[in-house]
Amino acid sequence: MAGSSARQPERGVAGAEDAGAEMYRWIEELYPLCRSLTGAGQRRTLEILRRLTGLAIQEVPSGTQIFDWTVPREWNIRDAYIKDARGRKIVDFADSNLHVMGYSAPVSRRLSLAELKPHLFTLPEHPDWIPYRTSYYREDWAFCLSHRRLLELEEGDYEVCIDAALADGKMCYGELALSGERAEEILISCHICHPSLANDNLSGIAVAAMLARQLSRSPRRFGYRFLFAPGQIGSLAWLSRNEDCLARVRAGLVLACLGDGGAFTYKKSRRGDALTDRAARRALAETAAPFHTLEFSPFGYDERQFCSPGFNLPVGCLMRTPHGGFPEYHTSADNLDFIRPEYLAESLERCRAILRIVEGERTMINLNPKGEPQLGKRGLYGSVGGGAGGREREMSFLWVLNLSDGAHGLLDIAERSGLPFAAVESAARELERHGLLQERAC
Repeated sequence: MAGSSARQPERGVAGAEDAGAEMYRWIEELYPLCRSLTGAGQRRTLEILRRLTGLAIQEVPSGTQIFDWTVPREWNIRDAYIKDARGRKIVDFADSNLHVMGYSAPVSRRLSLAELKPHLFTLPEHPDWIPYRTSYYREDWAFCLSHRRLLELEEGDYEVCIDAALADGKMCYGELALSGERAEEILISCHICHPSLANDNLSGIAVAAMLARQLSRSPRRFGYRFLFAPGQIGSLAWLSRNEDCLARVRAGLVLACLGDGGAFTYKKSRRGDALTDRAARRALAETAAPFHTLEFSPFGYDERQFCSPGFNLPVGCLMRTPHGGFPEYHTSADNLDFIRPEYLAESLERCRAILRIVEGERTMINLNPKGEPQLGKRGLYGSVGGGAGGREREMSFLWVLNLSDGAHGLLDIAERSGLPFAAVESAARELERHGLLQERAC
């Protein structure tokens, strides 16, 4: 794993290990499917996710205008190959669905090697890997193969076949809504448009699906909306259909590249200081593991659509090694051997840690602000002075009381005090139970 294979995974509890193994099994089931913006492979992927999470499958017809974009025709592929003069298949779609450029137009002809080569993609720097290429919005056709195989091709004629169809149909995406105590929602999104790529595609899908399953069984302060959509056009379709309720989005995460062993990377929202951004930074900082923070840029995954100026939603992106940051990116080497269950489990826990902070963030008001209230008589302070025991708990009480002036949230207090957010939130709950705090009305 690029730049990360030496790092050992964190030791997790049995539950986390079980979740990692289950997510990896889901990826094994999804890996062979030939996904794209549309088509049977995409629908089969969503059907499996519906079985796992209960999501609803939404459909958008080909030709639908979505802002400045148009939903393309549906693409389905049955078979594809290149045969040499002796009838041997030298490239076979049955061996890897990466062998055919995504959205290739149908073709059936004989070509000389010189005529064929402009339609072949390889990676000379990685001669045994197959590249992943697409041509969604310009009709073309091509094959992808290892550079070593290309060098083996002899002069002569080749039979080329791509048994595919481009026809009016529909684009699909999956949506799951979990209600909460409040109308505000947390948006979790991942892309489902890549074929057999384990880290850049399936790891985000698996973590999002497990997160949805776990949250569906837990009390929730906010609602959660999970979006499983083809990249860019899928998120734009969802945005176009939900403009009237986007104000409810309190925070959001795009999940991608979460199965490798690299340090965690968080890309900020366009706002830069949204609750999502602050919660992610705090959650990652409270672990012993290194992490990276990236400023927003209008390039990447669907965060660039959610953060476009007409929406400017508080949505960031959580990754491990970012897209393009590992050699295996968009190649056949991004396979089941490249990801590991324990790294998926770590990624799930980081998502949960971020969301715990989002869920727990509140602004409190000290109901006894003139001097410190006497905590000892309420059983909140050590009975013997001068000792070091319980220092974090007591300091949490003092910091929460001091900064609960209606202008500072619990996340502000954790950041300023350097205390773990969980300790600050626990102190606030305890002080609230003793009648010393109340939540500021929204």
